[in-house]
Amino acid sequence: MQIAGVDLYVNHPVMALGSTLWIPTTLALDGAPAAACDTHVIVRVQAQVVLVKVRVFKDHGATDDHESGRGPLVTVFDGHLLLSDGRFVVGDVIGESRFTASLLEKPGRWRVRVSVDDPQGGARAVDVVISPETV
Repeated sequence: MQIAGVDLYVNHPVMALGSTLWIPTTLALDGAPAAACDTHVIVRVQAQVVLVKVRVFKDHGATDDHESGRGPLVTVFDGHLLLSDGRFVVGDVIGESRFTASLLEKPGRWRVRVSVDDPQGGARAVDVVISPETV
């Protein structure tokens, strides 16, 4: 089920997805399509050119074969993030553009899958699937 969606104009070509906490300064892409730490995932997006379409789904509401209008999405991260206050933030790494979804029931570790339409360059579409951590 889709719980949030936003078309975001970003000023920086790296988008951060995850906790409301500060993004660690050591988190860097280093040529990879995505990078992650305990609280955030970062991906490369189109900056200052187009709106980046971000959709947030809860549980099993999305799959990798969703169409963004620009081709199929490719999963670049599938792991766990600590969302210490139960909110999920989407925005550029410099904090100029930011959207917060507070539709999760509780704080804690959540399984997060991030898919983009262009894993090697600047993504214009980003899908995020959030589900409770399973033990």
